[in-house]
Formats: sequence, C-alpha cells, structure tokens
Amino acid sequence: MFNSLSDRLTATFKNLRGKGRLSEADIDGTAREIRRALLDADVAVPVVRQFIAAVKERALGEDLSKALNPAQQVVKIVNEELVNILGGKTRNLEFAKTPPTVIMLAGLQGAGKTTLAGKLSKWLKDQGHTPLLVACDLQRPNAVTQLQVNGQRAGVPVFAPHPGVQSEHEEATGDPVKVALDGVAEAKQKLHDVVIIDTAGRLGVDEVLMTQARDIRNAVQADEVLFVIDAMIGQDAVTTAQAFNEGVNFTGVVLTKLDGDARGGAALSVASVTGKPVMFSSTGEGLKDFEVFHPDRMASRILDMGDVLTLIEQAERSWDKDEAARMAKKFADQEDFTFDDFLAQMQQIRKMGSMKKLLMMMPGAANMRQQLEEFDDRQIDRIEAMVHSMTPHERVAPKIINGSRRARIARGAGVHVSEVNGLLERFTQAQKMMKKMAAGGGMPGMPGMPGGGPGRKRKGAQANKRKAKGRSGNPAKAAQQALEAQQKQQSKPTGAAFGAQQAKDFDPSQLNLPSGFEKFLK
Repeated sequence: MFNSLSDRLTATFKNLRGKGRLSEADIDGTAREIRRALLDADVAVPVVRQFIAAVKERALGEDLSKALNPAQQVVKIVNEELVNILGGKTRNLEFAKTPPTVIMLAGLQGAGKTTLAGKLSKWLKDQGHTPLLVACDLQRPNAVTQLQVNGQRAGVPVFAPHPGVQSEHEEATGDPVKVALDGVAEAKQKLHDVVIIDTAGRLGVDEVLMTQARDIRNAVQADEVLFVIDAMIGQDAVTTAQAFNEGVNFTGVVLTKLDGDARGGAALSVASVTGKPVMFSSTGEGLKDFEVFHPDRMASRILDMGDVLTLIEQAERSWDKDEAARMAKKFADQEDFTFDDFLAQMQQIRKMGSMKKLLMMMPGAANMRQQLEEFDDRQIDRIEAMVHSMTPHERVAPKIINGSRRARIARGAGVHVSEVNGLLERFTQAQKMMKKMAAGGGMPGMPGMPGGGPGRKRKGAQANKRKAKGRSGNPAKAAQQALEAQQKQQSKPTGAAFGAQQAKDFDPSQLNLPSGFEKFLK
C-alpha cells in the first residue's frame, strides 16, 4: 500500500548522498519533496504540516551540522518523525485483572470487523488464551453466519443466540445489547478469559450507529474498544475516526486491507489526529494475515529499511524446531543436502506466508519491487510438484536423473522439461555451496573470505596444499619424513602466552605476586 510513498522518499534521499555538508537550501528542497510525497499519499494536511515543521527544525539544528554524514542524519530524523505520527510506541492489549477481558469491535460496514474478529480470536488462541466470539451484528445480512464460519476456521467457539438478518429484505430484529450481556455471562460460566464482540456498522456515520455502540460498551464495560478502519477509504478515514472517537471513545485502532494498492496515507494520520494508537494491522484474507502494529517497523518499511524483526518473529512462530535441529546436525556432519531436505525446508518457509510478502520485508526490497511484483507464488507449487514426481532414490541421488527420468518427472508435474533442468541445475549449485560451507570454506565467490575468490589466503592455502603434496609416496620414505618433522617440531623453543621465550631458570618468587599465585605459573 505504501509503495508509492516509499519510492518517493527513497528517491528524495538519494539526492542527498555524496554531500559532505547540507545547506539550508538542500534541507528546504528535501522538505519540499517529502511534503509532496506525503500529500500524494493522501496523508492529512495538518499532519503533513506538523511533520515537515518538526523535520526542518531538527535538520537545521546543531546536531546535523556536526554530523559526519548529514544525509544519513536526515534519514534518521525522518524515520523518527514517522514513528511519532504512527503512534510512537507499540501498544499491546490490556487484559482485565478479573477475567473475562471484553474487547469490542466498532467501525463502518465493510471495514472488515467480522473477518478481523476471527483473526484476532485466532491470534489470541495462539497466545494461550481461550477467547469467545459474540455475534452482535444482527442487521447485516448473514453477518452471524460469517462470524460462525470464521470462528470454526479459527477453532474458537461463537455465541450466537440470534440468527440475525438473512437477506436484504428482512428487518433487523433482536437486541444486540442483550446478546452482548448474555455473551459475557456465557464466557464467565464456561471460563473463557477473553470475549470479542462483533458489532453492527453502517455505510456512514449516523446517530443510530453511535447510540447502539455506546449502549453495548456501557452495558458490558468493555476493557478495549478497537476501531476497525479500512486503510483504503482515503481522507474519510480521518473524519470517520474523529466521529467514532467522540461517540464511542475507542482505545485503539486496527488498520485493515493494508495489502491493497490504494494510497493509504490517510490511515497513517489516524493515530496523530485522534491521539489513539494503532494496535493491529490486517494484511490479507487469511486468518494468519494479522500482526501487531509496530510504529518503528512500519516506518522502516516505508523508508525501505526492511522489517527483519517481524520476519524473525514469523519464522519463530512457524518453524519446526525439531526439523531445524535435524538440519543443523546434518549440516554439522557434512552430510549431503538432498531433495527431501530441500522439500522440507520449502514447506517450512511456506508456513510463514506468502513468499512475496516475506521478500518485501528485506532491506532494499524497493530496488527489486518490479521483480517481486512479477513473482508468482505458484512457482513454488510447481517446484514441489517436480520434487514429488521424483522417486525416493532420485531425491537422494539426483545425479542418476538422466534424460528419460527428467521427461517422466516433467510429465508427472505437468511442466516442461526445461523447468526440470533448471531445478536440477540450481539444486546442484546449492548442494555445492552447502558442502563448502559445512567444510568451513565460507561462502564461495567472496574475495578475501575463507573459501572465497582469489586472494592471499587462498594462495597460501594452495601453497600449503602443494607443500603437503610434496611428501613421498614411498611408505618407508614418508615415515622417515614424518619422524624428521616431529623431531624438528620438538626442538623448537616453547613460547610464553605472549610469544616471549620462557627462561629455564625462571623463578616466580622474584615477582611481586599475591600469596598462592605461584601455582598457576607452574
């Protein structure tokens, strides 16, 4: 969603590189470009003014003039100010001292509240909680049914005593306030520690919507009221957020549809305008496309600095520790890397989510965004199909895969033979690299590094290898050479810890040492 903003800011900072000192004109020009980038991204005008004023004030200060690299200092200032308008700190859910903790979802119709309820319940369940979903949206057609489906997918029970409206021609019946109260009572009875209440929305802000939301909040004494907002609605995001803040007084914001391609700058303005933090973000349709919102990490993504911490957290959640230990042992024992290992590693990565999203979290991903946009996750499916088309022996010994076997694998996977050839070629290269790294050779192709390109260390290693090869092939003569080498080594004087030769008549008592320290010198 923030690709356009990220590209504009990255291009602006490139113009500052190579300058030893930034003048006031340079800073004014940079601030002007940043202002245009933010306005084009649909960021609210008051927020842009405040942001630019803060950046210019800090950039023109003494800290920048004394910096060794002023251009990097400007990037640092912009990054910190971005974190500020995004909320500053990561805000976590505050759980009630006496369970259950009541979380109420509020927002306009179409913002994604019902889908988010399922995602939030799945996330809480993975955290060790026992949530209960309560269906209080009795006016949108099939809203109750949708929540029940999401709850079933998440493995979370749903309290839905009223079926709600089933078609557009029906009138809404039932009391959502009573359903909410009964849902909290149900959670207490069945020992659920979290209650998530899905409320009704409207196509626009009106008094009926606000009254119903206030009544539910006051009745259940909600501990958290999360305002769910569509990040793609433009400047209406700010107006809607202000209206809900005045009407319901929400405690946090959830941004949905961050995977869209619309300008999402208005969503970045919500935290600054309302003073309420963004707590979660939704980045897809799947139940796992949900994450805690970290202002500093989002700012790093916008500035193309990557989000490695989120990448690591996703790996820790989805990676099989036993499989990782098995691969580490195999790597340490210098065993061959097989197609079975390759398939297992690929399946572990698939658990982390879309490959395209994972790669976009890497620093500098903007430089290869076009290639990433063209990347098709179905390519991984084709690779898995090719591996599954191999026999168990072929996976362990890929060198036996000749022309006829490649044709059979291609037919079984539904791909062309050239794709099989490409897979085998890349796998062979990866296998060689794994062997080299396991043997302590380092990464190939890196000059000056162990196992790398041409350099003194490599020449020295070759010289030692030639010297070792100079040993005679005659067993008797080779034994004589080994004996002479051993005697020569023993005749060398032994050195002290710092390379100085230790005298035979050395007397530790001559040193002014603490009592009893002499035993360590023997």
